[in-house]
Amino acid sequence: MNAKAELSAYLRSRRARVKPEETRLGAGYGERRRVPGLRREELAQLAGVSVDYYVRFEQGRNQKVSDGVIDAVADALRLSEPERAHLHDLARAVGRRTSAGPAAQTPSPGQLRLLDAMSDVPAYLVGRRTDLLAWNRLYAELLGPSLTTVAPEHRNTAWLAFLDVDVRARYVNWEAKARNAVAYLRRDRGRHPDDPAFAALIAELEDRSPEFRALWAEREVADRITGDYLMWHPAVGELTLTFESFRSAADPDISLIAYTAEPGSPSEAALRTLAAARSSSSAGDGPGVGPGEEGS
Repeated sequence: MNAKAELSAYLRSRRARVKPEETRLGAGYGERRRVPGLRREELAQLAGVSVDYYVRFEQGRNQKVSDGVIDAVADALRLSEPERAHLHDLARAVGRRTSAGPAAQTPSPGQLRLLDAMSDVPAYLVGRRTDLLAWNRLYAELLGPSLTTVAPEHRNTAWLAFLDVDVRARYVNWEAKARNAVAYLRRDRGRHPDDPAFAALIAELEDRSPEFRALWAEREVADRITGDYLMWHPAVGELTLTFESFRSAADPDISLIAYTAEPGSPSEAALRTLAAARSSSSAGDGPGVGPGEEGS
């Protein structure tokens, strides 16, 4: 990742979202503009820094910007917490020596046992690049056969959502899933700018999916915390599910994602039906595992 170019593009895209007349600059600042959003000098004024200092920051020419200045810029841009954290990641990446990239991720035996014990809840472990590291039987049932039929390197939530037609069909509100997948991927990319596998994944998705390419260009950022999906399964129809994310203390880049349904709802009954069917057809099977984990 070209850290300077990414920082510059991100700040420009965030400036374009802010309406000057809605800031403390006041009325009149939004009139007669050829481009939307804040100008550099206006953002500098709102952040309390000189125009020259901000311009050097946005262009990646200032390699030692303090956290206080980054936070002031984030405040002026009205960034969310994930967006603010992403800005800090991008700023830190500027001028940093390129590394060999992060080591491979391996779920712990305890994490795999936990997945296997969650027999009534679809759950999986997700790592860097939104890679699927492991999953339980009910999640495999919910998502369909693609988890075991695609190549191990394609067991990735973003890849499956955009490039696997069967997985895509499981999300009734696919557009919401697609936007989330891209926003999570963008946030993770900022944390690991030197990961060559990341660059390869994004290049493939941009090349093969115009929808991904358009969403990636928006530079939206989010953190995987909680949310709702409307999903479809051929045996039980539509299910409204809520996911919750639990980050590993040992490796913050690994999260456990679990899906639940409203108590007493048709979706909860449908999950129980799927769990019972899956349990009877795969007794003795352990959780599935992602790339590089087979046989571990």
